[in-house]
This record gives sequence, C-alpha cells and structure tokens, in this order.
Amino acid sequence: MARKTRRMVFRMERTTFSVVILGVAYMFIGTSFQTQGNMQQLVIKSIQEEDPGFRGSGYISLAVIYAVFAAFNWLAPSCLSLLGPKLTMIVGGATYVIFIACFLWPQTWLLYLTSVLVGIGAALFWAGEGNYLTLMSDQNTIARNSGIFWALFQSSLLFGNIFVYYMFMGKDTIDSGTRLVVFAALTGVALVGLAILLALPKPGADGSGRQDDMGGPLNALKKSFELFKTRDMILLSVTFFYTGLALSFFSGVYSTCVGSTLRFSDPARLVGISGMCLGIGEISGGAIFGIFAGKTFTTGRDPIVLIGFLTHLLAFFLIFLNLPTKSPLDRTFDPSFFSGGQPSEFVALLCSTMLGFGDACFNTQIYSILGSIYQDNSGPAFALYKFTQSLSTAACFFYSSVLELYYQLDILTTFCMAGTITFCIVEWKVQVTAPPSQQGLKI
Repeated sequence: MARKTRRMVFRMERTTFSVVILGVAYMFIGTSFQTQGNMQQLVIKSIQEEDPGFRGSGYISLAVIYAVFAAFNWLAPSCLSLLGPKLTMIVGGATYVIFIACFLWPQTWLLYLTSVLVGIGAALFWAGEGNYLTLMSDQNTIARNSGIFWALFQSSLLFGNIFVYYMFMGKDTIDSGTRLVVFAALTGVALVGLAILLALPKPGADGSGRQDDMGGPLNALKKSFELFKTRDMILLSVTFFYTGLALSFFSGVYSTCVGSTLRFSDPARLVGISGMCLGIGEISGGAIFGIFAGKTFTTGRDPIVLIGFLTHLLAFFLIFLNLPTKSPLDRTFDPSFFSGGQPSEFVALLCSTMLGFGDACFNTQIYSILGSIYQDNSGPAFALYKFTQSLSTAACFFYSSVLELYYQLDILTTFCMAGTITFCIVEWKVQVTAPPSQQGLKI
C-alpha cells in the first residue's frame, strides 16, 4: 500500500513538473511573439522609411494570421492524431520562430508568407497544448494545472511590455542596426522556448500523464464536426466567442485608445505601463483562481466566471467614463465624463489590470471545463475553442477600425453577459451529473 502511494505521489510530481515546463516554454515563445507584436507597427513604419518598396502592413498581417488560424483549427486535430501533442507543439512553435526571424530580412512577400505559416502553426501550437495539458491532468488537478500554465504563459505580457517600454519608449523610428540586434535576440528567446518543448516528457512515458488515441486523422476530423454540433459545445462557443472579442480589445483596441487620448500628459508612456498592468492582472487571475483554486473556491467554476464577468463589466463602464468615443479611430482632445473632462491615468491603468484579471478568470475556467468534460476528445475540443476564439478576434479587428469606442463597449457587454450565462448553464449541468468526489474545484 505504501509503495502504491509513493508511485502515485511520484506520478503527480512528474505531471506537475511537466505542466511547469510547458508553461515556461510557452512563456519564452510568448515573450518573443508578444514583444514583436507590441512594436510591429513601429518596426514596419521604420522599414518603410528606409525602404519605400516595402509595402507590408501590420494590420493585414494580423488579419491573415487570425483568418488562417481560425480555418486550420479544423485540421489541427488530424495533425495531432498523427504527430501526438509534443511534436505538434514543436512544429507549431517552429513557425513562431520563423515568423519572428523574417524581420531580420524584411520583405513584403515574406511577411505575408510567414503570416500564413504562423497562422497554421498557431492552430497546431494551441491544439497540442490543450491536449497535452489535459493528458497531464485529471479531474482533481485540471484547475490547478490550468492556472499554473496560464500564469506562466501570461508572464510574457509583462516581460514583453517592460522590454518595449525601456527600449523604445519615445522613439518614432527604429534604425536597421537596432532592429537587427533586437530581432536576433527575440529569435534566440523563441528558440530557447522551442528547446524547452523538446525536453517535455511524452504523455504516458515513465508514468507521466495518460496516452490519447484519437483514432487517426479522418476520425479526428469527424470527431471535431460531431463535437461542434453538441449542445454543450454550442453553448460554450458563445463563451469562446466572447474571449476572442475581449482578447482583440485589450491587446489592440484599448492600447490604441489610451495612446490616442491626447489629454493624458504622456500617452505613449501610458501605453507601455498599461501593457504591464494587463500582464499583472492576467498573472494574478491565473494564480488566484488556478494555482490556489483549492484555497479560494471549492463550489465550482461558475463563481470564478461570475467574478470575471463583474470585473469586465466594471472595467467597460470605467472605460466608457474615462476615454473619448473617437479614440480608437484618431488622436483626440475630446473630454472624458470625469470632472473637468480630464481622463484619469489611474483609472486607465486600473482598467488594464481589470481586463487582464477578468480574462484570466474566463480562460482558466474554460481550460478547466474542457479538460474535465472532454477528457477523451481534448484535441478536437481545444481546437474548436481556438477556432471560435480566433474567428471573433478577427471580426473585432475588422470592426474596431470603423466603430467608435462606445459601440465596441456595447458589443463587448452584450457578449460578456451571453458568454457568462451559457458557461454557467454547462457548468451547472456538469456539477449535477458529476460524482460527489469530482464536484467543485479541487487540487
């Protein structure tokens, strides 16, 4: 009996260690990609000033990435069934390295070609991650492991924004020599993450996690279509759709609004600090409601999603009061609703933190519920999650260039309410049907 207990403890320690390694690998690759994304527009502007023949656009690049990402998620489970989660993540991670390295030799055709490539790779990267995390968890550890991964991965937001803030704040252009050094370093950081992925143990090896048999590529594709038509997945898709809208808002729209509000004393500086606060919110949410789930909530996932819902609603209201409605479209001196028409820097940074914290509440619980109710179909389930999320992200990038801020907040509020309701419906069903030992969030 004692020997069996020791084997179980050893297995638990190995699976937890594997999740930590996974989070660290994604943190390195995410830091590289997030940092590149934070300064992509400035970099492209600088390249165009030096080379008028360069016609690349950061917005078109993003649109291509997310469109391909959304489409290829349908084929990601088939690739996953052929390669397994570890090799799928490595292949996907390699495309991120290639995309970042393309800025060492900036060419318009190469930018768009690697945008297609990283869109395909992102589908593999995230389908593999969701499958691997599920196989390395069980009903009692999925919430904790989701939180560990999320907190580590979202650390990339903090590191990337700190790097951009201190390296490029106040600069209108980046010369070719500086670009060469920076993107060589970022490529190196991504390669470190890729090397860490190589060190991941395979699920089922040496007692680490479970093995997954998806029944071949065609069967995996069939499972995806069948799963997409189920009642629970249709309901959860509304939640997925909202997280995509929220992602594009806080990663692109909100920083643009802050930077375009000229009543702030130094909008450019505030954008950098805002990104750091977003990262702090994401890491805090992942830690509190994931890693320490057993010490915070033991009644289920729905209270945490409700906290995320209320946090986001409050953030949207404060943004409505603080920032002018035309700020997503142009630089403006328009007043806020606060006294004297002066927007508050403290409120702007508080909203960044709240957006990150609320996003962590939603995403850690999505990981938890997918890993819990789709243990035998985790590859297709996570692929459908990323498909719906990337589809709404692309939609938001489209309408954010033409809609004023207040209209965008209306859309976010509507889908935030709908996504919370549909998640709770599925969660309540899971709580009713689950055995007593598996009800609630346990670690």
